[in-house]
Amino acid sequence: MSVVPLLSGHTLLVFLLQVGLLLGTALVLGRLAARLGMPAVVGELTAGVLLGPSVLAHLAPGIGGWLLPRAAAQLNLLDAVGQLGVLLLVAVTGMHMDLKLIRQRGATAAKVSGAGLLLPLGLGIGAGFLLPDMLRPDTATPLVFALFLGVAMCVSAIPVIAKTLIDMKLIHRNLGQLILLAGTIDDAFGWLMLSVVSALATTGLHAAGVAYSVLSLLGVLLFSATIGRYLVRTAMRLALRSGEPALPVAVAVVLVILCSAATHALRLEAVLGAFVCGILLGTCRDLGSGSDLGTAWAAPLRTVVLSVLAPLFFATAGLRMDLAALGRADVAIAAVVVVALAIAGKFLGAGLGAAMSRMNRWEALALGAGMNARGVVEIVIASVGLTAGILSIEMYTIIVLVAVLTSVMAPPILRVAMKRIEQTAEEELREQEQLGQPEPHQARSTG
Repeated sequence: MSVVPLLSGHTLLVFLLQVGLLLGTALVLGRLAARLGMPAVVGELTAGVLLGPSVLAHLAPGIGGWLLPRAAAQLNLLDAVGQLGVLLLVAVTGMHMDLKLIRQRGATAAKVSGAGLLLPLGLGIGAGFLLPDMLRPDTATPLVFALFLGVAMCVSAIPVIAKTLIDMKLIHRNLGQLILLAGTIDDAFGWLMLSVVSALATTGLHAAGVAYSVLSLLGVLLFSATIGRYLVRTAMRLALRSGEPALPVAVAVVLVILCSAATHALRLEAVLGAFVCGILLGTCRDLGSGSDLGTAWAAPLRTVVLSVLAPLFFATAGLRMDLAALGRADVAIAAVVVVALAIAGKFLGAGLGAAMSRMNRWEALALGAGMNARGVVEIVIASVGLTAGILSIEMYTIIVLVAVLTSVMAPPILRVAMKRIEQTAEEELREQEQLGQPEPHQARSTG
């Protein structure tokens, strides 16, 4: 039996320097972006852009080539860490889904989300057929490329939206809750469609391939809603009863990884398994004291994922961007068109949904701004497309650019719109409950 050689000293040294430099730069630039009123993901992506082919490779090609060699074995180490980070990040995103709230306010959310989803999806598919062929790699058919672009343009980003609403103290507003609900529906649809389109890129567009992809997806959903839900809840109940604070976190990570492996084995995307597992973990809130996601067991997991693994993934994603490609006229024009369609699709779609729900123009503007923020989800989708051979480097750069620009746009537009929407008594009560303050009449009675 032959012994598998260990990593060479040089390979390990380069890997450690890559992780340390990328993560350190991502954290510094992420904090800087937050201080400037932008989502932290903007700074974290910028770290990869500065250290990648867009900047460092041009300014200091010797250092760039040594630190980030193009050797597959070296890059695969960094990719493996990034993939673990993105799976756990998607799972944490799934935990944010409040199925009970969706059932309560599903009708309004469905109108807003449906219009805000279908219009960008259609515009994205249309643009995918009309964009120059040089933006589509030879490994992707025109239909798969167009479908993928449609999926990328129809999603929102719950982590970015939630963080923005919390930072702006809008999470208690009815409109803030509606934005979260509609975005949640869009994201769920996006992950499902992503798996189908990615599977079609592998199995082909023949009837058997399409049927396999759809049936596999339905099988995953059915299993998750029945046996999977029971298995996850049982595992987490046993972990929580153990009394060991670290055990629920470890069990949750194992479940996420195994679910990701299962969907990947079915030739669906691994992120689908992570997202579905996250939703199932989110249903464990009622298993007893200490199981609420906002405190107890999930807090350490969220801290590690959001503070370490996610910034490292975004920095790694930035490494693959080549902003020099935007210097070419044809790529720059395509970027302007895609960004404009992405923004217009979400705002018009949200406006249509708001009109159907009899909302005013300021409420429609706020909905559009919130749902337009694509951030994390768009970047993950772009990375999947690049890995699957559906996107070229140029198209990957354009889609990540959409994610950054739409996320930066959200706070100022929300600020302008929400100033013109009067806060209701129900919203004031919800705010006091979130802050842990007594109700107004209680405060007066004790004064």
